[in-house]
Amino acid sequence: MTLKKIVAIIGGGPAGLMAAERLAQAGRSEIEIHVYEAMPSLGRKFLRAGVGGLNLTHSEPQDAFLARYSQPERLAPLLRAFGQEQMIQWAKELGFETFTGTSGRVFPVGMKASPILREWLKRLKDLGVVFHLGYKWVNVIARGDSPEAISRLTGVSVGEEIASPRKQRLAMTFEFDTPDGPQTTQADAALLALGGGSWPKLGSTGGWIPILEAQGVPVAPLRPANCGFDVNWTEVFKTKFDGAPLKSVMLTFGEICKQGEFIVTKDGVEGSLIYALSAPIRDAIEQTGQAIIHLDLAPDWTQEKLTNRLRLPRGSRSMGSHLEKTVGFKGVKAGLLWEFVPREDFQSPEKLAVAIKNLPIPLTRPRPLAEAISSAGGIRFEALDERLMLKSLPGVFCAGEMLDWEAPTGGYLLTGCMSTGRWAAEGLLAYLAAQRSG
Repeated sequence: MTLKKIVAIIGGGPAGLMAAERLAQAGRSEIEIHVYEAMPSLGRKFLRAGVGGLNLTHSEPQDAFLARYSQPERLAPLLRAFGQEQMIQWAKELGFETFTGTSGRVFPVGMKASPILREWLKRLKDLGVVFHLGYKWVNVIARGDSPEAISRLTGVSVGEEIASPRKQRLAMTFEFDTPDGPQTTQADAALLALGGGSWPKLGSTGGWIPILEAQGVPVAPLRPANCGFDVNWTEVFKTKFDGAPLKSVMLTFGEICKQGEFIVTKDGVEGSLIYALSAPIRDAIEQTGQAIIHLDLAPDWTQEKLTNRLRLPRGSRSMGSHLEKTVGFKGVKAGLLWEFVPREDFQSPEKLAVAIKNLPIPLTRPRPLAEAISSAGGIRFEALDERLMLKSLPGVFCAGEMLDWEAPTGGYLLTGCMSTGRWAAEGLLAYLAAQRSG
């Protein structure tokens, strides 16, 4: 009887689960699939992505969609193979119809992540996938490692012949910390989908980096992506406006100009409009130590119209009342003017209008990686072949956010993770097929 090939998938997030699904569908009779997850439950970041509505993907034209990703030359083939349409079809096959919002984002009807995760896990269990929870990966030893290392993990004495046919053919051994103490498992091939470094309390800790670096795998440092930034507010401003939404503004940074909204916090700024430009802002801060964004606080008004309104007689009104009466500025928008405009410029309608249309806000640093929605950096693509297999660890494939790519929010992150999981699974299937024929 031919023994089933054993595949270890380490990481139970979207990329790992998608890889498990593809492997199980393609080789259920020939492959035994085990998913190892450090947390007590699966898909925690998937559930987190569903807070406020699970954004599956985006409906914009494919070329525009692909342009949202870093490393487009590496990711474009993956996203063409499993991208926007395939994400929608995948949800439909699980029993969930989708709709497209006014922003072009695609959501499941009902907006919830938990029902989809439940159906997904049921499908995987029905396909025979075995889950191991509370398994924190701490080491990998390939057959090319020292006899002493193999002996420590397999229990076979140095120099002793490995008699078991299973042990003879298994290519690598993985070591885990578990609630029951250290555990080891062996596999013919493996797929790593351990996430980046954002939201570590959900399981993405970056703890895999020293393990792979010890195996000679080059890793780009993890950095915050889709993140907020610090601003050196005055105490008065941060006390008064912490948590205030700033709506209907135009943000310019370099050649990029976007309209939307974001939130002022006691530390700085965060929210969708900030996240959309976080990558170039972060990179500029790394290069120069600071990045200055410019806000148009009244994008629907011309500078001339603002100037004419501000020229109206103020009478006995305070300047705050005058701003509210003439241009409708109060609350956080007025507060920003008082924070950054020289006091003498309030006496000049022309200068005040210029400031309203082009207010500079200096950002000093990104918020910590643990607070970011996602992370940049990870396994460098030169460490991988075209199938996402590690060149230094044949038979070990990688997927998801642990790869060196980034994308904005809006469905791009989830589609990217699941696309890389699917692609790596296809590569793993090809690898096992080549092993059988060899």
